[in-house]
Amino acid sequence: MTAMRVCVAGAAGRMGRELIEAIAASGDLRLTGALEAAGSASIGRDAGEMIGAAKSGVAVSTDAEAALSASDVLIDFTRPEPTLAHLALCARKGVKAVIGTTGFSAVQKESIQRAAQSVAIVFAPNMSVGVNLTFKLIELAAQVLREGYDIEVIEAHHRHKVDAPSGTAVRMGEILAKALNRSLEHDAVYGRQGVTGERKAATIGFATIRGGDIVGDHTALFAGTGERVEITHRASSRATFAQGALRAARWLADKDAGLFDMQDVLGLK
Repeated sequence: MTAMRVCVAGAAGRMGRELIEAIAASGDLRLTGALEAAGSASIGRDAGEMIGAAKSGVAVSTDAEAALSASDVLIDFTRPEPTLAHLALCARKGVKAVIGTTGFSAVQKESIQRAAQSVAIVFAPNMSVGVNLTFKLIELAAQVLREGYDIEVIEAHHRHKVDAPSGTAVRMGEILAKALNRSLEHDAVYGRQGVTGERKAATIGFATIRGGDIVGDHTALFAGTGERVEITHRASSRATFAQGALRAARWLADKDAGLFDMQDVLGLK
């Protein structure tokens, strides 16, 4: 069987290195592109040697055109602007995409939907299998605990994360709001300070923690009278996100176009 050819964006970053290592160990995927932003100290280095492994024969580059021309699928965990630039090239070249980037605006998400008319895309704020199972569990919990329980979403990440709340936390909020027939745009409360008054029953609260090297913790808390239910996922390594992204890439192999998420990949819909 021919190995699927994979291009990794943000190759020198934390997730990029995890992805390159996972691809090298996979046996059925082959690294064919390693992209970095101009000015990166890693440009020109062999991607395998960069992670302390054997030579891959793929140099870290800024040339997205060339890297994507040699690839079947892009895996991108960078920032919204470069991701959209890469996605435009993917749509033109017929390259599938796995997008784990977070922090997109509503307008930027529309660009992803347009690109999906031309190529198959898995777009998810969290590629972890466990997190996506957690999404199903909190949906069920919200349906059962819809009356008399206050709902809060708490997330924690490392000091370097630039967006808040995390994309995973926002996705949790969206799932909870849909299960409760509420509007997240109207009912979300992002942090509290000062004299806020009593908590409104319909609100969905968000709390954000940033510090150290926390990979990613997410909790949906349902607080009732005399009890509370907490559904928590804790990631101890970025390897779980990398393995999920590779699973998504493999799942796209027979897809021509369309916008999917990890719930599709895992058969949870």
